[in-house]
Amino acid sequence: MSDIKSILAERGKTHGDYARHAGTTQCLKSVMRHTQNWGELGPSQTEALEMIAHKIGRILNGDPDHVDHWLDLCGYSMLVVEELRKRK
Repeated sequence: MSDIKSILAERGKTHGDYARHAGTTQCLKSVMRHTQNWGELGPSQTEALEMIAHKIGRILNGDPDHVDHWLDLCGYSMLVVEELRKRK
């Protein structure tokens, strides 16, 4: 149990307070789900956008200078780009 507590404490430094992060992320996802094209997106696209919202929540509530947050944004976008290129 102490391992979990130390991991959570460490994550809190980069990811911020969990409740605040969750609130921000859920607001972003709600806005996305209520847009015109949300229903037109495929599973990979919706998942990537939801993960990007998750990472944005971390940036806004945690350490905005944590490089991994920014790399993850690029990574999820590139997964969709690669999938779209394979379709053509």
